[in-house]
Amino acid sequence: MSKISGRQNLTAILSIVTIGATLSFGMAAAAAEDVTEDQILRALAPAAKKPLTRGLSVGPQQAEPVISAEEGRFVQKIRGRPSRSLSATEREEIAVLAKDKPNIDLEITFDYNSAEISAKSLASVQALGKALSSSDLKGSTFIVAGHTDAAGSEGYNQDLSERRADSIKRYLTDKFGIAGADLVTVGYGESKLKDPSQPLAEANRRVQVVNMANKTTASRQ
Repeated sequence: MSKISGRQNLTAILSIVTIGATLSFGMAAAAAEDVTEDQILRALAPAAKKPLTRGLSVGPQQAEPVISAEEGRFVQKIRGRPSRSLSATEREEIAVLAKDKPNIDLEITFDYNSAEISAKSLASVQALGKALSSSDLKGSTFIVAGHTDAAGSEGYNQDLSERRADSIKRYLTDKFGIAGADLVTVGYGESKLKDPSQPLAEANRRVQVVNMANKTTASRQ
């Protein structure tokens, strides 16, 4: 009897653990999918300027310059370029500059072996479109970077990441009227895994959006 009772207790405990894990996973997945326009706006907003020291006159607070003259020239160089035209050096320079810029990772999924945006991710892409076309961000230059996991060959993943980034850009320009030159697409394939310890993890399959320049800088030619 004691052995049977012990097995029953163990089965009950495992069932509770399994249910708890399932619920936790479901909540995490929902949180990843339910990104809002406001969350994107806050993530991509330029950093506020630090307060001036006491004794100096304080005018209206402006956003700190988010791009230097040298960076501005580079951004103008890549604006309007197709992702396939970017060299490995240019892709790496974009990645270096993006580290210090406002950015957000979006878990946008695609149909299997395809650059078609999945139905369950359309809400996230629409929230992105609303945010980028808002008065707070409209006119800035944004990097739309595609990333894959490590499944498949390096060349295949590079091509897939570029096609997926281009798919996001096409949706944003077609549905929200965002200027194509304001969206610089770049693919990194499996070269910049978000979780290198788990190269096949879903977290690695993502689209990163980076605000490279404020509206004033972005509008200069």
